[in-house]
Amino acid sequence: MNFRRLFTAIALLALFVGLASAQVQIGTIGTTGAGALACSASVAAPPLLRSEGITELIGDIVLTCTGGAVPVNGSVIPTANITVSLGTNVTSRLLGNGGATNASEALLLVDEPGSGLQTPVTGFGPAAPQVPCATPTVGAGAGGCAQTAVQVDATGTPSGTGAFFVPVGAGNLTAANVFQGLVNANQVTFNGVPILAPSTVGIARIFRITNVRANVSGLGGGGLPGTTQLLASVSISGNTALPVNAPVQIAGFIQMGLTTAVRNAGNSSSLSITPFQQCSTQTRAAVATLAFSENFATAFKTRVAAPPGVNGVTPGNQNIPGTIYNSESGFIAPYIVSSTSISGTQGVAGLADAGTRLKAVFNNLPSGVRIFVSTTNVNPTGGANGAPLFPPNPNGTSTASFAQLVVSETTPDANVVPSVPATTTAGTNAQPVAEIPVVNNSATAVWEVVNTNPALAETLNFGVYITYTANTGSNSPTPGTGTVNMSFAPTSTVTTASSSAFIPRFVDTSSGTNLFSIAICQTVLLYPFVTNQAGFDTGLAIANTTTDPFGTSPQAGSCAMYFFGASAPATSVSTGNIATGTVFTTLASTSAAGFQGYMIAVCNFQLAHGFAFISDLGARNLAMGYLALVLPNGTAARTGTETLDN
Repeated sequence: MNFRRLFTAIALLALFVGLASAQVQIGTIGTTGAGALACSASVAAPPLLRSEGITELIGDIVLTCTGGAVPVNGSVIPTANITVSLGTNVTSRLLGNGGATNASEALLLVDEPGSGLQTPVTGFGPAAPQVPCATPTVGAGAGGCAQTAVQVDATGTPSGTGAFFVPVGAGNLTAANVFQGLVNANQVTFNGVPILAPSTVGIARIFRITNVRANVSGLGGGGLPGTTQLLASVSISGNTALPVNAPVQIAGFIQMGLTTAVRNAGNSSSLSITPFQQCSTQTRAAVATLAFSENFATAFKTRVAAPPGVNGVTPGNQNIPGTIYNSESGFIAPYIVSSTSISGTQGVAGLADAGTRLKAVFNNLPSGVRIFVSTTNVNPTGGANGAPLFPPNPNGTSTASFAQLVVSETTPDANVVPSVPATTTAGTNAQPVAEIPVVNNSATAVWEVVNTNPALAETLNFGVYITYTANTGSNSPTPGTGTVNMSFAPTSTVTTASSSAFIPRFVDTSSGTNLFSIAICQTVLLYPFVTNQAGFDTGLAIANTTTDPFGTSPQAGSCAMYFFGASAPATSVSTGNIATGTVFTTLASTSAAGFQGYMIAVCNFQLAHGFAFISDLGARNLAMGYLALVLPNGTAARTGTETLDN
């Protein structure tokens, strides 16, 4: 068999079956030619791009073309390759269609299909359905979704004498008008784009490039916020000349999107840490309020655009060319899906996996501490102990900003947010909270934005609470300081186009902030004079008085005795464990033979009290006693009554 001849026959068949789009009417249609073919590039609305973002949607690039020679009726429409180049990696999702692993969600639309704009030919151009080309490697070139020019009248009927050359074929099939881009590092190329010259006065051909995502992380430094430009260059290659005016366009302005702060539990000021005492059991004690603030009004985005008050999660009709949706998803083309099996609704061109997510990573958590967070953002005026902003599911009834605790930073949305339900409450107004698991002294909480106001720079606040059972005998919880890092989520190191990496994704630019600390319960005692010289000795007593009638938690622990003066021991002397309700006694001659000076006892339990008794041998000539002084750098306090130590 002559395979070359067979291939040629198949290609010719494709040429006459494939068709191209109609023009867009931009004024009064004339009867004369419109001059030489010329195109102008533009980005009508360059958006603000988050400098933390790896998959930021740049502004749509639009080529508006006029003029050109009148094509021959029935002739093959010539093609060109259109490439967009950025100063950073293109990160649009790879879908792998048509055998091209780098075929992506970045799309080129011909003549604004589905936009409803005015068209000179009924049923074509803006009035045509969106039809994808199934051969992204060659587009409408030979062997692909090739197209022919057909002369029709204004009703779309082939006439051979009409002024408009639009695609009409057997069964009035519409030609492909949606082309996938091939991503290669910082470039996305649309191969085999059919270039049918508009020819006639008042008619334009529109090529819209959309769903181009860019890794702008690291590009936002220097200069005032929002002044760093992301430039996009448009170049043409192939056998068809397509002159483009202003081929370099500003595709966006880069600015840091998020500012975070750790505030006190009442959300009234910045956090000033007061240590929690190891010996005092806590149950969902309020620790702090985590504040995530957007630096511009569209930094927080829902997964898809939604009318006010509607949970922006379920994919809808987000497919009108040129519409600004202010969502993590771009132009959604459900007719173009990934060639590989991806769960849920992932892998649809233009559709993000989730809305903006916010992450708090708790590190260095003392062992024995459990951590809880509010499952939704809390009332910014009521603070972490205030009433919830509104119920965990707004059910389309609220227009206020709203975020929901989710399972993890990389669990995608399906038709609902993968939310974590509240398991208990905290605070005086019963704030719904859930415990987050602690693994190797770290824990992570992630919330997803499901309602936001794109006209308002918002702050979302979340409460943090801790629980632990005091067990000083086992040194639990362990003393230490817990920290928190706050950022967009998910954070990722994948900064190139990918078929599987989550969208959106961000770099982690956070730094740790101290959140709370656990302090050992201590009493520090000063014995101003201790001697074991000149025939004298000193009896030393330390009482553990944590057993009392006031409900104080019984504690046990040892004391370290530090001697300062003549013949002082080189190291501290330990008392060993002193049980609650008992008294430890020793002699200077036993613990610090030959010593004279003062002694400080650091006791690892609250409410220690001391007594010293100085005498000569047998207390025959001179004897005196005194109470040890309680120094203020301990943590002595009784439960249910005022401090009695001073």
